[in-house]
Amino acid sequence: MDYKSLSDICSYVNERIATNDINLNQYISTENMIPNKGGVTKSKKLPNGKTTKAYKKGDILISNIRPYFRKIWHATQEGGCSGDILVVRAKQGVNSRFLYYLLSSDNFFEFDNATSKGTKMPRGDKKAIMQYRIPDLSPENEQKVASILGSLDKRIILNEKINHHLFNIARSIWIKKFYNKSPNGKLKNIIDLFDSKRIPLSNKQRDSMDKIYPYYGATSIMDYVDQYLFEGIYLLLGEDGTVINKSGFPILQYVWGKFWANNHAHILKGKNGFNVESLYLLLSTTNISSIVTGAVQLKINQTNLKSIDIYIPPKQELEDIKTVITPIFEKIRNLDDENKDLSKIRDILLPQLITGKMPVKRET
Repeated sequence: MDYKSLSDICSYVNERIATNDINLNQYISTENMIPNKGGVTKSKKLPNGKTTKAYKKGDILISNIRPYFRKIWHATQEGGCSGDILVVRAKQGVNSRFLYYLLSSDNFFEFDNATSKGTKMPRGDKKAIMQYRIPDLSPENEQKVASILGSLDKRIILNEKINHHLFNIARSIWIKKFYNKSPNGKLKNIIDLFDSKRIPLSNKQRDSMDKIYPYYGATSIMDYVDQYLFEGIYLLLGEDGTVINKSGFPILQYVWGKFWANNHAHILKGKNGFNVESLYLLLSTTNISSIVTGAVQLKINQTNLKSIDIYIPPKQELEDIKTVITPIFEKIRNLDDENKDLSKIRDILLPQLITGKMPVKRET
């Protein structure tokens, strides 16, 4: 098989965009890129300054700090990003989806990490990256590789949309039944807290770990580690930093399986008739802005969290609604687990298709 350099099919983009022309959904920094090719989350803040680096739909964004985190995103919109992010654009005639799969391969990230500069906070070597050797595929085979892998991604995206819809259904059911009811209890009456089991890990500690189990912070997965503190279904509520949205509702994460959590998120389970799912819906519909403290660094301490006034439904009404919402959340977990499996299959197929070790089916 013939090979060529990455620079033959793409180039870096250093265009600028006015900060005033983008919003939090359009700004990408290394902090809101998810490790292990997890894409991006909503940014917490916009950058200082009048302009920032620009990207367009179809560009590939790669975090250039600590390449071993494998942070990459195929842009679905235009916007702005941090200077610590590489914006790569396919040259004319090159399939941008194929380029994304090429750059999301384990081989590429291993090369990026091996050629990076620095020890405490290594950065990818931009010149070396463009010298990365790739198979010289025809445009037709590029399209076929992108099509095969893209079919898996389409299923993943569909599952994500279904899960979003399922959660909205469950939330609407809860709101219709219990919203605007007069409080008759405190949150402390229906929660168990597991904050004492949290252990924060430094970047240095995590850097030496294999990336197996998710490591959660206040708002999202921050990294992956090779050990876990929790196993089962839990609800995470942001403790400091970004703890509420613009409407005053708490930042929540519904998590399950084996995971590690740092000390920036409260770890909760329900009790006295509440399971995690009903607790999730209750808190997702409860404005908690009155208990948030701090001016610069927002915080929700345990005392204030436990003091939240809530409506506790009669036992039978709570049991009735749990029989409806619990299967919905089971479906959400199943679809999310399916997405994890599809991602693994995609990552296994990727090097085989690109190198030609697994033949691309030809049209007849």
